[in-house]
Amino acid sequence: MWDAISEKLQDAEKIVFVTGAGISQESGIPTFRGKEGLWRKYDPMQLATIDAFYQDPKLVWEWYEERRRNILDAKPNPGHLAIAELGKYKNVHVLTQNIDSLHQRAGSKNVYELHGSIITIKCTVCSFKDKITTGFSQLPPLCKCGNMLRPDVVWFGEALPQDVWEHAMKQASTCDIMIVVGTSLAVSPANLLPVYAKQNGATMVEANTDPTPMSDIMDISLRESAASALPRLVNIVSG
Repeated sequence: MWDAISEKLQDAEKIVFVTGAGISQESGIPTFRGKEGLWRKYDPMQLATIDAFYQDPKLVWEWYEERRRNILDAKPNPGHLAIAELGKYKNVHVLTQNIDSLHQRAGSKNVYELHGSIITIKCTVCSFKDKITTGFSQLPPLCKCGNMLRPDVVWFGEALPQDVWEHAMKQASTCDIMIVVGTSLAVSPANLLPVYAKQNGATMVEANTDPTPMSDIMDISLRESAASALPRLVNIVSG
């Protein structure tokens, strides 16, 4: 299996990673659908929809503030660092469902955040958007225009940012290798990205501890964690 990966990696010019919560779990960030997932402790429909936000914005903000503190305390793990290192040798793009920005903190350059970022806020009415640098004196926080601010993340029922999605489709459709890491591929439309790559004739690789609904279309399946499998990819291309 590793011999096949080695040959493909050496020949590839463009590699696209599709990453999910599994890669960040190894940095201490809980997943949503795993055995200890956040969805098992909270009802997502009370926390991650625009209706829930307007019904109880303080509750939603308290939950996101707790998540944000946890994320800011986390550090990129060997999986994140390996993807960034691989970018020194190949044309690497990262299409991530994660909102933690750990790929950027690890040093990856071409990162497309499909579901937004928890460290960014935006106004519910005007065009204001900014990074969060400190905590808030009140929850929910208010914009200068007087309306509520919200986390700049994609909630259930909301469309992905159109520009980010268009870039993601383009990268998926033009890669030589797609490596799917730490995602159940259960969320649409992100789970279409492997289909676009497959249609383009890309070599499909998954690094996941458990099978996914798309394991059948993979050319190579590594039943390992990202922190275990991905550093070996760097060793292959770095010689």
